[in-house]
Amino acid sequence: MGAAVEPKVPRVLPVVSNNDDWRWQAQNTITTLEELSKHLDLTEAEIEGIERTKHEGLPFSVTPYYLSLCDPVDPNCPIRLQCIPRSEERCSVPGDLRDPLGEETNEVAPNLICRYPDRALLIVTDRCAVYCRFCTRSRMVGNGGGMRSLRSLEPAFEWLRSNPQIRDVIVSGGDPLVARTERVTQVVRELNRLGLDTVRIATRTPVTLPQRIEPALAKSLRASHPSVWIMTHFNHPKELTTESTQALDTLIDAGLPVMNQSVLLKGVNDRADTLEKLFRGLVSRRVRPYYLLQADLVRGTSHLRTPLSQGRGLMSALEGRVSGIALPKFIVDTPNGRGKVHVGPSNIVNAHDGCTSLRTFRGENVDYMDPPA
Repeated sequence: MGAAVEPKVPRVLPVVSNNDDWRWQAQNTITTLEELSKHLDLTEAEIEGIERTKHEGLPFSVTPYYLSLCDPVDPNCPIRLQCIPRSEERCSVPGDLRDPLGEETNEVAPNLICRYPDRALLIVTDRCAVYCRFCTRSRMVGNGGGMRSLRSLEPAFEWLRSNPQIRDVIVSGGDPLVARTERVTQVVRELNRLGLDTVRIATRTPVTLPQRIEPALAKSLRASHPSVWIMTHFNHPKELTTESTQALDTLIDAGLPVMNQSVLLKGVNDRADTLEKLFRGLVSRRVRPYYLLQADLVRGTSHLRTPLSQGRGLMSALEGRVSGIALPKFIVDTPNGRGKVHVGPSNIVNAHDGCTSLRTFRGENVDYMDPPA
């Protein structure tokens, strides 16, 4: 009789340290294949993708906290898909663009992009705590510039002074909240002097570096402008942790309204039950789901994109299934900077002679009558 074959024991990978000091988190981001392989059982595609980032493409960086949310052995983990490079990033397909939103074409001053009559986008940094693999600005983030000085942003402020029709400025990057509190609030105070209606700060730190959201930061932002909004970016229920919930509470309890923009991503959140859980989880944390964005046509991201028809189908499945405050708009930010388009399921069956037939979420057709002419 042959020797008994011992069962194969899965390799046990070490747990990533979850230090609650955001500075420690930022200083200990994982940026190399050698370090990452200590925490994840990497596939050949991931190894090739990480090696590629040494020479080209979007840089690789992930905080210990966000890495701790990854399944160490499953390459299809929804967190892992968002932050770990893959070999597919070298692929380009028809429709892919280096600058899918035409931001360079619509740059009206250095670091200032204007695509709409009443609002503008101010790029204040190229740095992020985690470089998301679907990033719209993969062409420029992580290129070494860091936080822009007030002096370098002065041409943008001057353009805004000369264009008072701009009532809303989105402060973005990179991630503005990766910078020191004083650097961020200096920018917001400068915008406050322009008399804007609102300043929106686009940040993923509540998701990827929630330790950064300290009471002092929230208080300082609240004091810097009377109407600061936080636009954050949760994509999966797994990101709604105790730490991220505390970060959201800190912002909201300080008087800062928080809205969320999710990107529809293949294998991450392209199921109705996943989106339902995410949107309900956000609302229960006092965060309004604002947009579900069709993934932009960024070169090297086709493996993460879904067909547009799938997004429409998901929104149709969610209508009537979740309340209105939990249902975001499904948005396509059209290529070459032509602006956002709301793409919803069509519930108009037909319309004629002042009568419009509408399909309800139950699949019933109901007539709505216009008043007599």
